[in-house]
Amino acid sequence: MPDPNGFLRYDRRLPARRPVPVRIMDWREVYPPAGEELIREQATRCMDCGIPFCHDGCPLGNRIPDWNDLVRTGGWDAAVESLHATNNFPEFTGRLCPAPCEAACVLGLGGQQPVTIKQVEVEIADAAVARGGLRPQPVPAPTGRSVAVVGSGPAGLAAAQQLARAGHAVTVYERDDALGGLLRYGIPDFKLEKRHIDRRLAQLAAEGVRFRTGVNVGVDVTAEELRAEHDAVLLACGALQGRDTPETPGRALRGVHQAMAHLVAANRVVAAAGEGRPALATLPDGTPIDAAGKHVVIIGGGDTAADCLGVAHRQGAAGVHQLDLYPEPPADRDAARDPWPTWPWVLRSYPAHEEGGERVFAVAVQEFVDDGTGQVRAVRIAEVTVEKVDGRRIVTALPGSEREIPADLVLLAIGFEGTEEQPLLAQFGVTRNGRGAVDARPDWQAGADGVFVAGDMHRGASLIVWAIAEGRAAAAAVHAYLGGVGTLPAPVDPGRQPLAAR
Repeated sequence: MPDPNGFLRYDRRLPARRPVPVRIMDWREVYPPAGEELIREQATRCMDCGIPFCHDGCPLGNRIPDWNDLVRTGGWDAAVESLHATNNFPEFTGRLCPAPCEAACVLGLGGQQPVTIKQVEVEIADAAVARGGLRPQPVPAPTGRSVAVVGSGPAGLAAAQQLARAGHAVTVYERDDALGGLLRYGIPDFKLEKRHIDRRLAQLAAEGVRFRTGVNVGVDVTAEELRAEHDAVLLACGALQGRDTPETPGRALRGVHQAMAHLVAANRVVAAAGEGRPALATLPDGTPIDAAGKHVVIIGGGDTAADCLGVAHRQGAAGVHQLDLYPEPPADRDAARDPWPTWPWVLRSYPAHEEGGERVFAVAVQEFVDDGTGQVRAVRIAEVTVEKVDGRRIVTALPGSEREIPADLVLLAIGFEGTEEQPLLAQFGVTRNGRGAVDARPDWQAGADGVFVAGDMHRGASLIVWAIAEGRAAAAAVHAYLGGVGTLPAPVDPGRQPLAAR
């Protein structure tokens, strides 16, 4: 049984981040590996509650108390097995997920700091590599059925692995030149070094998954051709349509870009350097999009904005401002607004904020200011109040509060509007809903027989744990559709939503 006094004997602790002056000189991960003693100590804080709400906070249904106690007692091999029973890629979630499981930890109900679930998870995942690698699990008897997975992000890869291990022939189609979706070119290396993706891809390949990169389904190969070759198709194309602000004066100026364009360009430079090739941070048309020596303004307060902030520091920005429409959140949970165990609205500071830059809350951009040549030179902002009226957001500028912030590069990190409008949608006979996502029936089919959908393409831009959970669940539905023997794990249904107060 667990240590009932562990949370009384040990405080919450995380491994120290690499020093700021050192880490902004490279693109390696911010957190070094934690020592085994620290991780055992933190795992000991888990009480194995009678009702572990961390299970409900995580859509994957991770057996968190089980593997915490296995780490506490030194059962690392069993912990690896327990973790992988519910999560195909814990080294991704342990680095990238904001950990709704920790927000739902019962210790938070008692005023204590939650267990460092995310850190224990990533250490177990890394232990799997250190203790013999990611061993493939090839299927002994193929089923003779074939599945196409369109998109190689976490949802597509999770589904591909589940289906391959069930004996189906799986081919993953990716329009980019490398696999991984946003994990590859959207997430900076200081959060996820790409060797972790490559290890998993090698495991999937050894399990029989085939990969075809540089194939834009709907353009390079038609839906009809894909359906003729495969018995089922799973669409997992993500939600990459960035939200824009075309009504803001000056939006068309040079130097105003979507945040993802900046992240992709920076990631390509890092990837090229790792291969010994020179590269510049540019858009596909060759336009430079590098923060070096520039005054950068990032609009948005979420993960993508923080990623842009860290990239700007490493590229050598002259200064960075991050603008947030909403007022500064409180440091602690407001139980009246977000009761435990729901995800609370609190101030979240990322490692990138420790590295520099200024955060400005409760402001909105009124204009992108022209330098006279069509290049942005500043953003004009105003302090604002935000309120909800009949479900609509009303933003009101405060008179006399306007001011300018110098800006040579402006990055829009204000969210996503669903999956992109692209030829494959019409060819497969599926449409986007009002949120820009693709609806799924209870069996995960997307309105066309044998065509399934999962991940952000179905849910809208969300957390990596939801992508993996939906990939696993959709794979179970595909397996059933193909008449597969037995059932595969299905942690969520298409209508499942995060924990929320009613």
